[in-house]
Amino acid sequence: MAEDNQSNGAAPNSQPQQQVKMQILAQYIRDLSFENAVAQKGAPTGDVQPEITVQVSLDARKRNNDNQYEVISKYRVKSTNKGDGQTLFLIELDYGGVFHIEGVPEDQLHPFLMIECPRMMFPFSRRIVSDLTRDSGFPPFNMDPIDFVQLYRQELARRAQQQAESSAKEQQSSS
Repeated sequence: MAEDNQSNGAAPNSQPQQQVKMQILAQYIRDLSFENAVAQKGAPTGDVQPEITVQVSLDARKRNNDNQYEVISKYRVKSTNKGDGQTLFLIELDYGGVFHIEGVPEDQLHPFLMIECPRMMFPFSRRIVSDLTRDSGFPPFNMDPIDFVQLYRQELARRAQQQAESSAKEQQSSS
């Protein structure tokens, strides 16, 4: 039987899409700070009800080598006692990765760097935070999975609002 080249739905002379290639060249702790307030001040009196907040920020930049990018995920994990608001511990972790990326269109590179790369690094950051809390005498804290797509959308909305506010201020000052 003869094969029909057009049966797959592709146009006969269309260019094949370039395959996306991503390779993690390195992952590393760029900066790490852990403050154990319980050990410094002594255990809180009364009933301890820890409340943990996690803040995440991301940064990415092009490196000097072709197709190489550095992505930094910054985590700030703070545990406070719900009853009196005293800090139990504070972790600040900057976790970096160096990626070799090919085949991503230029207009999609920024979202790729800010979503896919942190998603690949997250399990390692999570383990560092978990091990650090456990090794410091606290129950291990396993960060919930992070929706990096939603985080990216929130940052875009924040920047758009900031830009709209500065445009409004410029219009008022020029009037």
